[in-house]
Amino acid sequence: MILNRYERTIAKRYLLPGKGEGFIFLVAAISLGAVALGVAALIIVMSVMNGFRAELFDKIVGLNGHAVIQGYDGRLADWQQVAAQAKRVPGVTGALPLVEQQLMASANGRATGAIVRGMRVEDLRSNPTIVNNVKSGDIRLLTPGSRRVAIGTRLADALGVYPGGEISLLSLEGRATPIGTVPRIVSYTVAATFEVGVYDYDNAFVVMSMEDAQNLLMLGNDVGIVELEVAEPDKIENQLAALQPIVQGRGAVVDWRSMNSALFEALEVERVAMFVVLSLIILVAVFNILSSLIMLVRAKTRDIAILRTMGASRRGMLKIFVTVGVTIGSLGIVLGLILGAIFLFFRQAVVNAIQVLTGQNLWDPSVRFLSELPSKTDPLEVAAIVVLALVLAFLATLYPAWKAASTDPVQVLRYE
Repeated sequence: MILNRYERTIAKRYLLPGKGEGFIFLVAAISLGAVALGVAALIIVMSVMNGFRAELFDKIVGLNGHAVIQGYDGRLADWQQVAAQAKRVPGVTGALPLVEQQLMASANGRATGAIVRGMRVEDLRSNPTIVNNVKSGDIRLLTPGSRRVAIGTRLADALGVYPGGEISLLSLEGRATPIGTVPRIVSYTVAATFEVGVYDYDNAFVVMSMEDAQNLLMLGNDVGIVELEVAEPDKIENQLAALQPIVQGRGAVVDWRSMNSALFEALEVERVAMFVVLSLIILVAVFNILSSLIMLVRAKTRDIAILRTMGASRRGMLKIFVTVGVTIGSLGIVLGLILGAIFLFFRQAVVNAIQVLTGQNLWDPSVRFLSELPSKTDPLEVAAIVVLALVLAFLATLYPAWKAASTDPVQVLRYE
């Protein structure tokens, strides 16, 4: 919308408060603030939801892969052949053998459930999810036959055991005796603690070399699962179809969505619902713009009539009031972008401050899975929010602009 010189001058004049128009200016300022809050709220919530999903995906996939081939009865005897065939499937970038079993862990008179994971040393040292999150100790001490393990920080706190301490693992897959099966209890030295940021993992995982895990569970050379990585996780269906003939009769293939379907579906539903609900804030804000423009038109009726008698066109008046409303909305959007960026930058500090003031734990990792408030801003979503706010602001200007353009100068100035 291109304005000529006099239209720009009048639009600028109407954006500033005139004599006796303080109330109209106040309503316009409130409208601007409401748009800013609506845009900021949408950007903050969508960024946090995206961050929550991305963090969960990265950490879950970092430990569980994009898909796993699970052997029947927890055993995959010919895993080398399965892994080699899986790597030849187009789109599969890695196939790693793992041993994983739920056991009982105890130390210092305390006991809790644990998930024992055995990994090849080279795979363990190249796993950034674990290696980059070591909090204490040395992960390099985990070698075959060393009987050393790395455990999650919350499991360490629960058992009161740290690097250098001893932890005992109890497996029900013990040896048969004349009086029945005797559980197998093996002690290990804690070499390191790690914190990946997902509560369930930090509270349960015990990582050791694959050879030690095979000895503990008496698997021989067998493994429990083969973890797969693919180039495009969101299009894993193609790889799943190709993998089915390979594992038929040996095990089953489960992808990351099936393993965490309830969690990711709930996040997606909540994300859409929050977008719709918070969009109502912007809708309320543009109603404020509508009301402020209606009051402005009523206050400027005489001015509009004079301008019409001086040759101003209906189209010109329409453009002036549309420009005023869209400018208010645009300023609110810019302010909202700034507020959203500031909040996201200091998001964890804000959460910590609120927790200190209220005395409440607003981000309990046992409930929210992650240790800190995540954020990932999607430029396309921000653009969509900006466009939505601009369109709503533009639509809010149409009625008052039309009323201003349809002003009859003869009727207004008849008794002047």
